[in-house]
Amino acid sequence: MFSFFKKKSPPPEAQSQTAGLHEAALADMSPAANTAAPGAQTATTARQGWMDRLKAGLRKTGSNLTTVFTGTRIDDELYEELETALLMADSGVKATEYLLQDLKRRVKEAKATEPAQVKGLLADAIAELLQPLQKPLEIGAHHPTVIMVAGVNGAGKTTSIGKLTKHLADDGLSVLLAAADTFRAAAKEQLAVWADRNTVEIISQQGGDPAAVSFDAVTAGRARGRDVVLVDTAGRLPTQQHLMEELKKIKRVVQKADATAPHEVLLVIDGNTGQNALAQVKAFDETLGLTGLIVTKLDGTAKGGVLCAIARERPIPVYFIGVGEQLQDLETFDAREFAQALLS
Repeated sequence: MFSFFKKKSPPPEAQSQTAGLHEAALADMSPAANTAAPGAQTATTARQGWMDRLKAGLRKTGSNLTTVFTGTRIDDELYEELETALLMADSGVKATEYLLQDLKRRVKEAKATEPAQVKGLLADAIAELLQPLQKPLEIGAHHPTVIMVAGVNGAGKTTSIGKLTKHLADDGLSVLLAAADTFRAAAKEQLAVWADRNTVEIISQQGGDPAAVSFDAVTAGRARGRDVVLVDTAGRLPTQQHLMEELKKIKRVVQKADATAPHEVLLVIDGNTGQNALAQVKAFDETLGLTGLIVTKLDGTAKGGVLCAIARERPIPVYFIGVGEQLQDLETFDAREFAQALLS
């Protein structure tokens, strides 16, 4: 089974007990042994580059939060300012109340006396709150793995599918795209561009029935031995009931091609929409039964706290987050990294 996750670095070797032994070990160490593997260095550099982009993207959210800790005292005023900052970051009332209560407990247990210490404890509290959202997207239990992707208009759904295709293809997985957004004039062409970039096949039918296109794609994916079938659906608002019913139909018809499918139902949400994103998660989850999220457009947002709201009220795994338009700007979600970037 294949899954997207950040590999942890191996624990450092035990320190020598004496300085003499340590120096002898260094003297005997060959240059090759003293050099990190090129692959490991590349992976570390790439992840650090991603962290830098994530911090830059969340700077607006972070600046509003970190200014709270510039004072000299830990008092009610600090907590009141922090409450306001969290709400302004669209963390939501429930998550904000939870974080403040948890933070006060941590401050008491740590016997913290400086606001700077509180900042570190808040990062710990946010990371723990977000931890349930950190889960890998697993591929391989089904052949093909059918992934249905939904979202509102303009959330970056088709672009995210293209980037996800790149991730899958880079890891040696074969992908088939289903252009089930048959209404938007440029949808097929946009998806075709991503298909060409990633050298993958696409099943489409301009003006056709979205459910029929999805059925054909799953059938073709199985016949051609593809690892993954990605179904791109048309953007829609949760209030458009007839279009939400269409999503249910697509899911039902896909199950006729494969009784176990879709194996993943992903929602793409725009991180800039704040609490509206939470409302979308709730609505689409009730309609489709979501298994994961892709959060886009976090670059430059002042509403990065919405993930805290999602974690508290509808903890659906966040498989990927995006902070830009480039292919490398979609990465796996890491709760600790996100919390640190939020308060950097």
